Amino acid sequence: FIPSRDFLPRGSGIVTRRPLILQLIFSKTEYAEFLHCKSKKFTDFDEVRQEIEAETDRVTGTNKGISPVPINLRVYSPHVLNLTLIDLPGITKVPVGDQPQDIEFQIRDMILQFISRESSLILAVTPANMDLANSDALKMAKEVDPQGLRTIGVITKLDLMDEGTDARDVLENKLLPLRRGTGGTRAGGTGCDLGAPGVTAPVPCVPLGHCACPLCAPWSCPVLPPQQLTNHIRETLPSLRSKLQSQLLSLEKEVEEYKNFRPDDPTRKTKALLQMVQQFGVDFEKRIEGSGDQVDTLELSGGARINRIFHERFPFELVKMEFDEKDLRREISYAIKNIHGVR
Repeated sequence: FIPSRDFLPRGSGIVTRRPLILQLIFSKTEYAEFLHCKSKKFTDFDEVRQEIEAETDRVTGTNKGISPVPINLRVYSPHVLNLTLIDLPGITKVPVGDQPQDIEFQIRDMILQFISRESSLILAVTPANMDLANSDALKMAKEVDPQGLRTIGVITKLDLMDEGTDARDVLENKLLPLRRGTGGTRAGGTGCDLGAPGVTAPVPCVPLGHCACPLCAPWSCPVLPPQQLTNHIRETLPSLRSKLQSQLLSLEKEVEEYKNFRPDDPTRKTKALLQMVQQFGVDFEKRIEGSGDQVDTLELSGGARINRIFHERFPFELVKMEFDEKDLRREISYAIKNIHGVR
């Protein structure tokens, strides 16, 4: 994210166990601050990494547990664009340590909460030394972005591919077409040994940025070039502006309503009581219809219970009743006349 700054935790297994919301903010000076300890400014980025690890352990424990509660980090620097990035856990299929048995589904839900937002760009990262057609990142991106309009593909470790193989179809946007294209990065080293024995096709070793190798040139581009960001902002800004204007009008209306609010005003109390009674009526009706947000899973309740009483108990109770038919008919006759009132 920042030249010569490496502050995200690294290691084997699942390292990112909580979402990290990283806000990059252009500034003349370079420092970082966390939302959970906003009073402290970090200038040593090794300390930033240590704080991310420590804050992860505070919530998830030290035995590979996970949590959807995000860590918020702001980095101020003269070398960045104003941009918010969200680092999410990778898909884990086999639970280890304190991880729940359904960890795969929990992580999927966690990721979907962020990538489902229409205003978000999805950076789908896949190692080149795995089957790209079965990439979990690309499959999840396709679920929420089926046309590939806001997904950017990133193929990593291109220099670690098996001899005789390449990622040309993916990098040329043929295998999994994405409107914003696919870039590549290499694992390390400074050169591209495309003339190695046994290599029958060029293996593009594209660094993060531009590669000097002419064979790599077609795919050598920054992962998130400025024009990608500019175009995305231009596309999403109208709907965002409309949504904000709608929220502003709603808030202004609410402010106007409470501008002259007096706690001791009896009309306010009456209105509040009527609103509570109305809400109770709505909740009661939903409970009877079975459409409320609380469903009893232990016994019959609401409308289902009334229905059961009417169909199973009521007929038998009627049979047990003792009455004089002549008197009953007379009472029914008067009841029918009386309910018509003055009509």
